[in-house]
Amino acid sequence: MKVTGVVPLFFPYCRRLWPGRLAGLSMTLLKATALDAAILAGHVLLYPTGLFQERCAPAPAPVDDGTARLPVRPGPPVVLLHGFIDNRSVFVLLRRNLAQHGGQRVESLNYSPLTCDIRTAAELFGRHVEKICARTGSDRVDIVGHSLGGLIARYYVQCLGGDLRVRTLVTLGTPHSGTRVAPLADAHPIVRQMRPGSQVIEELGRSAPGCRTRFVSFWSDLDPLMDPLETACLDHPDLDAHNIRVTGIGHLALPVHPAVAAGIREALDSADAREQLAKGLTVA
Repeated sequence: MKVTGVVPLFFPYCRRLWPGRLAGLSMTLLKATALDAAILAGHVLLYPTGLFQERCAPAPAPVDDGTARLPVRPGPPVVLLHGFIDNRSVFVLLRRNLAQHGGQRVESLNYSPLTCDIRTAAELFGRHVEKICARTGSDRVDIVGHSLGGLIARYYVQCLGGDLRVRTLVTLGTPHSGTRVAPLADAHPIVRQMRPGSQVIEELGRSAPGCRTRFVSFWSDLDPLMDPLETACLDHPDLDAHNIRVTGIGHLALPVHPAVAAGIREALDSADAREQLAKGLTVA
């Protein structure tokens, strides 16, 4: 997948991404950086709107009033999980995009900004998933996790039996193998857990035979928070994982850009199609 027009907001990291080519970027770099800065500014404005958990009402009963409606997506609910020191407001555009695509049910969850342990967060997330399944009547969910949110969801799936509940896990800029960026941030325990070689990363690297969840990982070649960049790729011999490279956008733009949203929709639609085909073969 190729996306153009956005580069990392964090200009100092450009030296790592484009060694020896800074002189040739000039106005293009400034325009692209301004665009990423606009994404951050917009998110800062929206941040207060996502401080609290959303109120989830049961799905209304269908009304047959003779009007034409979009076909409802046959798949399970989609759960969105944000990244470190963030909240569900980061998914405003993605949520709208997914909800308008086939009328699927989308829910956003918050975890506390004071969270200090990925394993604890994954356990709490699992409880939320159980409540969503009970409320919607679905036995499974699809998950989209940005950055740390993807790592929390993966721990739930891989280490806490969450593969029984999660059909597809889509991660956006998630440090699957750990990231070395911002060493001064090691004062925070959850940042230390995201380092290569941490106990959490080692647990995720262990064998996971029979894992039923399918993984789709979006990674950007301009993501300043992934060091090395390929850490956002999921490479595990026991997992059904597909990595999608995104060109031209940074970490903040991954849950915002319409091209990434289209890729997420395609991944979920593909899971729907395979499931419907499997049901057809079973009936036959």
